[in-house]
Amino acid sequence: MANNNENKILNVPNLRFPEFSGEWSSQPLTDFMNFKNGLNPDAKRFGRGTKFISVMDILNNQYICYDNIRASVELQDGDIETYGVDYGDILFQRSSETLEDVGRANVYLDSKPAIFGGFVIRGKSKGNYNPLFFRYLLASPTARKRIIVKGAGAQHFNIGQDGLSKVSLDIPRLSEQEKIGKLLQCVDARIATQNKIIEKLQSLIKGLAVALTTKEKANIAISQCLECHSSTLQESEVLSSGLCKVFGANGLVGYKDVPQMNGDAILVIKDGSGVGTVSYAQGKFSVIGTLNYLTVIGNNDLRYLYFALSVFNFQPYKTGMAIPHIYFKDYGKAKIYCPSLAEQKRVANVLDKLESKLFVEQELLASFNQQKLYLLGKMFI
Repeated sequence: MANNNENKILNVPNLRFPEFSGEWSSQPLTDFMNFKNGLNPDAKRFGRGTKFISVMDILNNQYICYDNIRASVELQDGDIETYGVDYGDILFQRSSETLEDVGRANVYLDSKPAIFGGFVIRGKSKGNYNPLFFRYLLASPTARKRIIVKGAGAQHFNIGQDGLSKVSLDIPRLSEQEKIGKLLQCVDARIATQNKIIEKLQSLIKGLAVALTTKEKANIAISQCLECHSSTLQESEVLSSGLCKVFGANGLVGYKDVPQMNGDAILVIKDGSGVGTVSYAQGKFSVIGTLNYLTVIGNNDLRYLYFALSVFNFQPYKTGMAIPHIYFKDYGKAKIYCPSLAEQKRVANVLDKLESKLFVEQELLASFNQQKLYLLGKMFI
C-alpha cells in the first residue's frame, strides 16, 4: 500500500492501494441513497412471516443477511413495497440512549426480501456504490463524527432522514471502493475465525474442568480449602497509576501504592450482574468491594481450586432481587471434589496449558481488532 502521509494538499487517504490515483470527491449521502423511517407493526403480527430488521440486527452482525435476522412479522398489503429491503441497502440506527451510537449502520447483503423496523432508517441504494465499501466507510472515525453531530436529544438521542441525507463523505471511484471493501471483509473474516477459535477453546476448558473436577463425589467443603478476604476499597479511591493493580468486576480498574495481597488468589465477584464469576490474580494487587479474594488452606493446589470454582454452580447461593449477592458463609459450606495433591496438580497443569493457549488467542484477536481500527482510520478521509 502507498502511504500518503506527506501529502498535505490532495483529498486522498493516508493509506491507499498504489494502483489508484486522483482525488476522492466529497458527496452527500443523498447522492447514493434515499432515506425512509421503518415500520411499526402491531405486536400481534410478530412471530412468523417475513424477516424484520431491528436495531439489534444492525449492531450484532458483521453484515445483515436474511438468515441472521432475529424477528419475523406478518405482512400487510403494501408493506414490502414501502418498507422492503434489497441487496445493498444501508440500515441506520435511528435512536439510541447514547449519542455515540446514533446512526450506526450496516448493510443488507441478501437477495431475499426483508422489511425494517421503526427504530431503523433505510438508505435505499441508488445502485452507484459498492455496498461493502459503504459498510466500512460509515464505521470510519470521520463518518461517525459527521453522523453524530446530526443527532439530537437530551437523555435519548435521535437522528432523522434529513440529517443523514446532509452528511457529506469522501468517496473514491467504484473500482477503489470494491478493493477497500474486499480487504476489510477479509480482516473481518479473520476476526470471525479468531472468535470461533476462542469460543472452542473456552468450551474445551470448561468441559474438561467439569469432567476433571467433578469426576468423583464431592468430599470437602470450600471453606476447608479456601479462606475468604473482603475489601472496603471503592473505585473512587483507585489511582490511574501506582505500584500494584486494582481489580474490579470488569477486570483491571486502576492502581494503588499499597497492595491488599502479595501472592496468588482466586477473585470472585460477590454482587452485581457478574456475580459468581471467578478469575485469578498473582503478585501484588488489591480488589474493590464488589470482589472477594480467596487464598488456599491446607494441602491443596490453588490453581486446581480455581478451575473447580470456575465451573461451580453459584446459582443456589444467590440472594437479592434487584442486585444479586453471594456470601462465602453460604457457598463456603458447599462441597467440591478434591483428589490428592498430586492429582490436583496434574489436573491444574493440563488446564493451565489450555488457558495459556486461550490467552494467546485472545491477544491475537485484540491485535486483529486493532489492525481493523487502524485501517478504518487510515484508508478513509
